[in-house]
Amino acid sequence: MRQDFLAPGRAPQAGGRGARERLLAGLPVVEHRIDLAGVSTAVLVGGEGPPLVLLHGPGEHALKWARVIPALVREHRVIAPDLPGHGSSASDGRGMSAEEALQWLGELLDATCPVRPVLLGQITGGAMAARLAAGGGHRLAHLVLVDSLGLAPFNPTPEFGQAIGAFLAEPGELTFDRLWRRCAFDLERLRATMGEQWEAYATYSLERGRTPEVRGAVHRLMEQFGFPAIPAEVLARIEVPTALIWGRHDLATSLSVAEEASRRYRWPLWVVEDAADDPAFEQPARFVETLRAVVSRSAVSQAPRTIEEGGKDGVLTA
Repeated sequence: MRQDFLAPGRAPQAGGRGARERLLAGLPVVEHRIDLAGVSTAVLVGGEGPPLVLLHGPGEHALKWARVIPALVREHRVIAPDLPGHGSSASDGRGMSAEEALQWLGELLDATCPVRPVLLGQITGGAMAARLAAGGGHRLAHLVLVDSLGLAPFNPTPEFGQAIGAFLAEPGELTFDRLWRRCAFDLERLRATMGEQWEAYATYSLERGRTPEVRGAVHRLMEQFGFPAIPAEVLARIEVPTALIWGRHDLATSLSVAEEASRRYRWPLWVVEDAADDPAFEQPARFVETLRAVVSRSAVSQAPRTIEEGGKDGVLTA
């Protein structure tokens, strides 16, 4: 695997840089810049051990993993990129095709992973990861899909659909707040827990979300990986050990979608309580504990099983 061009570096960025620096402060990672499929890509790298690649969702950035990175780097070499056109990664304004995005992801794995990694994707990042696994699973040790799109056509609850539509049409503090009240199970608790870190996260996310480059990238990402379902025959080609992690209260992709995928493909399903579509953000300790169990168990068996009182019908509760 080639890693010769993985060198520290930061590209200049307009508004929000101060907030990004505050989010980075104290994290056990180094920000690198790598050219992948022609895209100057910002990548956070830290820790030692088996590689773990984290792919975020639409309109987000690698710093959405900040609440779990400190625990994950104790056991893994963590690689968390800003997707093309997101965060501090470059964009040509048109967004990437599905083929270009998968080429970008393949080059990321080649550049950063000396051995086969655990590939974890959330929302659109999950759909990207699943499509790569279907065509190149030999490159992966495990696949973990977190509240992933692509397992069924995008069909959020009406309140979530209205909130995301309003934010995409007019990104602002009010629409951002309304959207996050649908993305989080308990936004007030999340804000109180994060304190100043929430303010930095919201400031950076909103300022980036207002830019034409990010808005274009989000539209293209949803068009390619978010709205359509991955054909069942494609998902059936995934042979690498695969597991699902889902927030109990996901309004964008309901738990029933994950339950159906778990039954059809015999992928273990782990449900995180008191979380919506972002369990790593809302319940970081539970998420890390769940991921550890996923990786250790998926190598042994693909069959769903119950491990504690909360588990039933092949669903495991975290």
